[in-house]
Amino acid sequence: GHTVESTTSLLLDKNGKEQAIFTGDTLFIGDVGRPDLAVKSDLSQDDLAGMLFDSLRNKIMTLPPEITVYPAHGAGSACGKNLSTDTTDTLGNQLKFNYALRASMTREEFIAEVTDGLMAPPQYFPKNAVLNKEGYDSLDEILDRSAKALSLDEFKEFREQGALILDTRSQAEYVKAHVPKSMFVGRDGTFASWVGTLVEDLRQPIVLIAEDNMEEEVVTRLSRVGYDNVLGHLEGGFSTWEKSEEVAQTESISAESFKERYDEGDLNSLDVRKTSEYETEHVLAIENFPLDFIHDHIAELDASKKYHVHCLGGYRSVIACSIMEQYGIENTVNIEGGYKAVSQTGLPLSQFQEQNTAL
Repeated sequence: GHTVESTTSLLLDKNGKEQAIFTGDTLFIGDVGRPDLAVKSDLSQDDLAGMLFDSLRNKIMTLPPEITVYPAHGAGSACGKNLSTDTTDTLGNQLKFNYALRASMTREEFIAEVTDGLMAPPQYFPKNAVLNKEGYDSLDEILDRSAKALSLDEFKEFREQGALILDTRSQAEYVKAHVPKSMFVGRDGTFASWVGTLVEDLRQPIVLIAEDNMEEEVVTRLSRVGYDNVLGHLEGGFSTWEKSEEVAQTESISAESFKERYDEGDLNSLDVRKTSEYETEHVLAIENFPLDFIHDHIAELDASKKYHVHCLGGYRSVIACSIMEQYGIENTVNIEGGYKAVSQTGLPLSQFQEQNTAL
């Protein structure tokens, strides 16, 4: 797996026959664990990749092909380069179709292929590893202090003191109206991992805008990636704010409207998908500006310009627009439906190039 202490558990039936393996972060469906996630290791990623090669060949690949593989993660996880949407499979199928289990593969080929295309891991990964070693408060304690309603005055006071306003509603609700300079990360998307990627301080005080009866779920999901400093949620949700306070909006247009503007020329557009997605296929003349690294490159943008922003489906683009607003880049336009919709409008596209990573 990622580290030398990673383990795989073998399940036997009452007669001692092998039934299944729980492979953790060692073997995924269609992939294997990234060897670059060890914290403060004296071993390089190539060293760890070589050890992973040995573990797979000497331990796992020798097991009966009919046993079931149960990995710790699936598609969408950054713990591997290109995980399958399947959650289980037989070892035999993996021996046939998983690139990292090719019988003819040499140790050197394995190391080269497994380490190819790796990007920097999300910034919360090593911080969570430290938390796991040092300990943290129980979930019951966190819920007791964090899953509480705040009056409008309390909410505004925390805002003035520097708390991050995290809006967890849908992107459609957010673009229509939101608290100025609040950050959008919708609960219905890959919520925790995007908060972990984009909120750099685990101790950041956070106040929530959440849907009714979803506040406890949001606090729980934040705590799972180490964000335990939630101060509460606005009682009554966004409607409480909207009744008496200033609201901000994000312009949002259809893919067809975007095409009309694109055809007119002189348009500033950002594709905030991952680099691997962009290099697979993109609209010509649109710049790649990956959401994962937005804080590192935000200074490259001009606050006086209008930016049209799209991702794949419309979730990440709204996150990007909200962060740009926090940095004072307030003239943003979200493209509804993202690249899925834009690519169907007849705009000129790059030649399709299959990638070996989804990172």
